[in-house]
This record gives sequence, C-alpha cells and structure tokens, in this order.
Amino acid sequence: MNTMERKNAVTFQGTPLTVVGPELKVGDAAPDFYVVDHALKTVTLKSSQGQIRLVSAVPSIDTPVCELQTKRFNSEAAKLPADIVLMTVSMDLPFAQTRWCGATGIDRMQMVSDYQAASFGQAYGVLIKELRLLARSVFVIGPDDRIKYVEYVKEVTHHPDYDKVLSFLKG
Repeated sequence: MNTMERKNAVTFQGTPLTVVGPELKVGDAAPDFYVVDHALKTVTLKSSQGQIRLVSAVPSIDTPVCELQTKRFNSEAAKLPADIVLMTVSMDLPFAQTRWCGATGIDRMQMVSDYQAASFGQAYGVLIKELRLLARSVFVIGPDDRIKYVEYVKEVTHHPDYDKVLSFLKG
C-alpha cells in the first residue's frame, strides 16, 4: 500500500486536508486498483483493458456536486465514442450506489465502490486521510493503460472542468 501523504493537497470548504497516494501526471502508467460493483464483483483496471476509460472520483454520490458530476458525465456519454468506458468511483457502499442510480436514472456510468480497501484512492492519490473519502478528480486512461488526462480538483466542493475533459475525449 502506498502511504505517501500530500498535506494541503485539497481543501474542504477552505480547510486544508491530507491526501494519501501519489499525484499522477499525464504519461504515467495507470496504477492497478480493485474496487467492487453493485454485485460485489471485483473490478480492476484490467477489467476494461484495451479501452479508453473515463474515471470520475467523487466523495459521495449523496451530495449535490457529486450528483451533478455523475449526472453530467452520464448525460454526455451518448455524445462520446462508443468504446469509452465511463466509471464513477466513490467510498459509498455498492447498495447505496445502486439505489441512487435507480432513483436518478443513471444508466451509462458504471458505479464502483472503493469502500473495502481504498485501493483506487491510494493508488491514484485521492484518498482524503481525515475523512476517508475520495477527493474529486477525473482521469482518462488510454487503451495502453497510461494516464492521458488528469484533473485533481483542489476544493472538494467545486466541480471539475467538464468542458475540458469532454473536449479531450471527443478528440
């Protein structure tokens, strides 16, 4: 497990927090991770090997910004190339994610949970130590398993730059 800590990496309502894990950059090899889906089945980076992946990390789907972020990527999915896998990862339990998706009509985003071991959070440098939640971030991983796009949102309550990442994906 990566125990590297980055103090003041993010803020929550202006309060500085510590993030566990490395700060990934474009060109880096995408670290492997294991999370679980709605059926508690393990999902890893290799589960979508050879495809372009948009991974949207959110603190909790039951908060307004996280909800809007997931809904936005879900609604934009139809405008993206069909071979792109869209995934939202949070620390929410898979059962809560499934309930939330049903209630909000999310049907194009794969919801996965990092609650068991914080594997994704630590590998991608988004695990908030003080809250044990994921910092808001967006990653695009290429078919070659390299990071093609990365955005770490400094203030947890702010949105990512949707237009920038969607423009990148549309090429």
